[in-house]
Amino acid sequence: MKKAPDVIDSDILSDLTFEPLSKTNWPLFVQLFGERGACGNCWCMYFRLPKNEFVAGKQDGGNKDRMKELVWAGEPTGVLGIYEGQAVGWCALAPRTEYLKLKNTRVHKPIDDEPVWSVTCFFVDKNFRRMGLSVAMLKGVIEVARKQNVKIIEAYPTIPTQDKLPDSFAWIGLYKSFERAGFKIVDRTSKSRPMVRYYV
Repeated sequence: MKKAPDVIDSDILSDLTFEPLSKTNWPLFVQLFGERGACGNCWCMYFRLPKNEFVAGKQDGGNKDRMKELVWAGEPTGVLGIYEGQAVGWCALAPRTEYLKLKNTRVHKPIDDEPVWSVTCFFVDKNFRRMGLSVAMLKGVIEVARKQNVKIIEAYPTIPTQDKLPDSFAWIGLYKSFERAGFKIVDRTSKSRPMVRYYV
C-alpha cells in the first residue's frame, strides 16, 4: 500500500482521478477495502441489505460477493478516487431506490418525487486522511454523475457534536465536506443528520 507523502500539498488532490467501480478496477477496490472490507466486512452493503442478510454476509465473504455481483451486473455502486494507480478513496453512489434502508427510513423520507442518486458512504485510505480528500471525492462524484446524466445527488451526512469524531463514525460523511463541495441542506428533520442535495 502506497504511503502518503510526508509533505501534503495540493498536487495530491489535483492528481486524483475518479472512476465508477467496474470489473476493470475491481482489484483496486478490493485492495482499498482490505481484509476487513473497509470496516467489519461491510463491503458497503449496509444500506442495501436487510439487517439479517447484512450480518450473515459478514462471514465467509458474503457481503463482498454481493457487491461483486452488483458490479458484474453493471449496476451503479460508487466511485473510486485514484492516485498514482492506487485507489485511495471510495464514495458510494447509486439511485436512492437501490438502498433498502432509505426506503424504510423515517428521518430521511423523500421530500419530493424527483429521481435522486444517494451518497451513503465514504472510505479513505488511512494514509490519506485529513487531507481534504472527502471534498475532492465529492467533486469527483459530481463529475461522474454529470457524465451519467444524474440530475440530483442526495446525502445524509453527520454534524458532529464533538470536536473530533472517530474515523469509524465518519463513514456517512461530514456535513462540512458536503457544504464545501456545494451541497445545500434541503431538510432538517434530523438536526445532526440533515438531508443535503446537489443539483447537477
